[in-house]
Amino acid sequence: MARAKNKQAGAARGGREAVVEAVDGGLAELIPDRDRPRAWTLLVDGAPQSHVDLDDPGHLEFEYQRRIGHVIDLAVDKGRPVHAVHLGGGAFTLARYIAATRPRSTQQVVERDEALVQLVRRELPLDPGSRIRVRTGDAREALAKLPDGWADLLIADVFSGARTPAHLTSTEFLTEVRRVVKPGGCYVANLADGPPLAHLRGQIATAAAVFPELALVADPAVLRGKRFGNAVLVASDRVLPVAELTRRAAGDPHPARVEHGKALSDFTGGAGAVSDSRAVASPAPPPSVFR
Repeated sequence: MARAKNKQAGAARGGREAVVEAVDGGLAELIPDRDRPRAWTLLVDGAPQSHVDLDDPGHLEFEYQRRIGHVIDLAVDKGRPVHAVHLGGGAFTLARYIAATRPRSTQQVVERDEALVQLVRRELPLDPGSRIRVRTGDAREALAKLPDGWADLLIADVFSGARTPAHLTSTEFLTEVRRVVKPGGCYVANLADGPPLAHLRGQIATAAAVFPELALVADPAVLRGKRFGNAVLVASDRVLPVAELTRRAAGDPHPARVEHGKALSDFTGGAGAVSDSRAVASPAPPPSVFR
């Protein structure tokens, strides 16, 4: 889920028309990008989900996806193939990015919405040589079937009705994540929250109960509780490249702040880890977020 951008909501360019189709999770729209002749934005029930440029899959339009892209680039050298798992598919933007920047990578995408997968495959087809396998089903159930230590990168970007389902927010879920991530690998999650940031603080505490190293990347206004927005949580069993991540986040067209160590612990503010028995879905964004 990402905030809307005006340029992606404009009229069709070069004769391209929006594609509107019912999917399992609501009404999907593929809106042509006015500035890029083969780029599209995917919305579901009005909430922006993905942006894909078929001519340039290395282009990441959404702010939070660029931040995840920075993490990917710092975690794994460009050109080196990886094993990656994507929980939540959307239009497969980040899987396409990895395939473009790290050829011969082996990737698995898990997306619950089968009708959405069919729409994206038809309208925004994957490169047949990309080695991206798409499975339909529940993210946690699919995760349980993966072998120990399979993934260099595990990226969670799961939203249902613009909310992350409760069963993907717990220590039990993250324990499964850590089992699948190989030693030295990274877990990256797209989280969404607004004031008073109780969900975000709880998710940081939950990750801290499972992983020894954490960092958080977000717009300063989101971290100050001024507005609803995305935050990218990074977790690993190894020291994270915080200094370089901070530099890249600050140099982005939409600068972000990186919290780590004591500053991140202070931000968490004593929040406790969330178990399955206490887990709830992430908060619904206010309607103004997508205007």
